[in-house]
Amino acid sequence: MAGSTKGVLLRFAPMIYGPTVLFAIGEGAVVPLIPILAARLGGDLAVAGLVASALVVGQLCGNLPAGWLVARFGERLTMAGAGGLALLGVLGLILAPSLGLLAAAVFVIGLCAAAFGLARHAFMTTRVPLSFRARALALLGGSFRFGMFIGPFLAALLLSLTGTEASAAWLFAACLVACVLLVLLGPDPERSLEAEASAPAGSSRDARQTSPVADTGEAVTGGIRLPAAQRSEGVFRTMARHRRVLSRLGLTAASLAAVRSARQVVLPLWGLSLGLEAHTISLVVGIAGAIDFALFYASGQVMDRFGRLWASLPAMLLIGAGFLFLAFTHELPDASMWFAMLAAVIGVGNGLSSGILLTLGADLAPRHDPAPFLSSWRTLTDAGGAAAPVLFSAIAAISTLAVATGAMGAIALLGALGFWRWVPRFIGRSGPASG
Repeated sequence: MAGSTKGVLLRFAPMIYGPTVLFAIGEGAVVPLIPILAARLGGDLAVAGLVASALVVGQLCGNLPAGWLVARFGERLTMAGAGGLALLGVLGLILAPSLGLLAAAVFVIGLCAAAFGLARHAFMTTRVPLSFRARALALLGGSFRFGMFIGPFLAALLLSLTGTEASAAWLFAACLVACVLLVLLGPDPERSLEAEASAPAGSSRDARQTSPVADTGEAVTGGIRLPAAQRSEGVFRTMARHRRVLSRLGLTAASLAAVRSARQVVLPLWGLSLGLEAHTISLVVGIAGAIDFALFYASGQVMDRFGRLWASLPAMLLIGAGFLFLAFTHELPDASMWFAMLAAVIGVGNGLSSGILLTLGADLAPRHDPAPFLSSWRTLTDAGGAAAPVLFSAIAAISTLAVATGAMGAIALLGALGFWRWVPRFIGRSGPASG
């Protein structure tokens, strides 16, 4: 099994994992510089923050149309098209003469990030054998995290060499060109999987499980002619048909996205409130991020071997406990030590949650046409991630930082209850049936 798992995952590297790393490197390189570019065009701090938020707004707005695009044209063309359109957005970052055009360029990049992400998610949902789906999707999440981690460092290196913010945007452009070329010209994993899917009896069951319909090498959602009962229903009909699971497990997943996003705001602000130096805060957050990154594949192993609940529930409990305990440590004599320890605990929880949202979405999506469902699923989770920093800031403004931090912990614990209640009902404690 290990050999087949490694072999199939390696086949996905040229079309999925490699392009994901490249896209994330470029995005990670430009995201910290967007407020700087806005300030260069005359925007104050509030306007610069608004321009930067256009990326998240674009991702939210892009998920639903991306579901239609994948269902209509297939994953490969959608990924390539998203990469090409994002290239125009990057050129807009470089050449924009006004704040309005800069915001529009950032919005376009957000749209393309949503389309690219949904297409690769749908591709993996329909191609990866169920027995190691969670590991494959955890590796996908880890690829994105790796790119976002090293992107800012590459941008900093280019800035030191060139002295201009445009160099980071040109890095993104180069990554996008390489990404599109890999998607269009790289080895097609479907070709080899097609041969395995039609292998005679006695060959790997996992390989034959890869596709429930005849695989022609074209995109499942766009190229295989399915029976009428299995044709795409469209995004909104799919959303209505699956409203029960989306309103229950979907909102629970959104709570996980919310607390994961909140930690990126909570930890730096908590360090500032303790009077720590910037380099100390960066060190603590960096160590927590390293722990997070180190555990991404372990999360997939836990989900594949023991079930989805055994990763999602501990992750939410650790994140929730970390935030709640942190809320009571501000006035303690060793507040800085508690900050570092609890940041590490939150990092462990976040690492264990790697790939959970991707895997749960893949488990719940209709096998023959996952893209419309995944567009709704990703819209919910992205909305949770976008709302959390706003909610945290609002609570902190009307009360205290400790109360706001505790509120994030409460959301995590409510999410843990949601996973405990709904994962066994909609998926099963040991994951979806593999028969």
